[in-house]
Amino acid sequence: MNPNINKKVIFQHLGLKDYKETWEYQALLFKEIIDIKIKNRNLPPDQQLNTPNYLLFVEHPHVYTLGKSGKPEHLLLDEEGLEENNAVFYKIDRGGDITYHGPGQLVGYPVIDLDNFFTDIHRYLRLLEESIILTLADYGIKAGRIEGLTGVWLDYVAKTNPRKICAIGVRTSRWVTMHGFAFNVNAYLDYFNNIVPCGITDKAVTSLDKELGHPVSMKEVEERVKMHIADLFAMDIV
Repeated sequence: MNPNINKKVIFQHLGLKDYKETWEYQALLFKEIIDIKIKNRNLPPDQQLNTPNYLLFVEHPHVYTLGKSGKPEHLLLDEEGLEENNAVFYKIDRGGDITYHGPGQLVGYPVIDLDNFFTDIHRYLRLLEESIILTLADYGIKAGRIEGLTGVWLDYVAKTNPRKICAIGVRTSRWVTMHGFAFNVNAYLDYFNNIVPCGITDKAVTSLDKELGHPVSMKEVEERVKMHIADLFAMDIV
């Protein structure tokens, strides 16, 4: 095995934290990993440093974020509307369109070097989705994928009332990842009415508590998601 492969992943729970602060923190970790990779290129293998990996879990105060390919008109609120909803808005550097983050939603940011695992973005996205699909199965909910649409969906086969329960949007550079997934656990779903979620006009959004008919332990959900991510990626979470 390559001695420079590092499967250890440092887990950090950031609690309820401002979106911009978290984004800046992610960017620092992201840069740290890329800087090591650039430095390693000029060193013999026995002198190269292992790149670290991080998995951040967080909840954000009410915020709307627009990805690079998104359309600003998919936010249906003006400045006054944002203020009335106690929400903020940021244009950011991930893929995808507009999404909402807020309390009761588990947001996960893997800031990892895929050279430590596998270099395949498609596989990376599918495994993030799979971690949520397996977590939902733990609660007796059948979820899956809809072709051409990233994220995790309910009623994904018959599609009589397809609804998204987890959004995914990532950024990668030199096989290092940032941003990640937003899983609606006990989420404020009314906030999705103020956007065209992910640019999709004809499909609903849902949450775990809505589907089950009762609130769910956030801590329990977090532990299950973390366990499934560790298994799927063969990570050693520390």
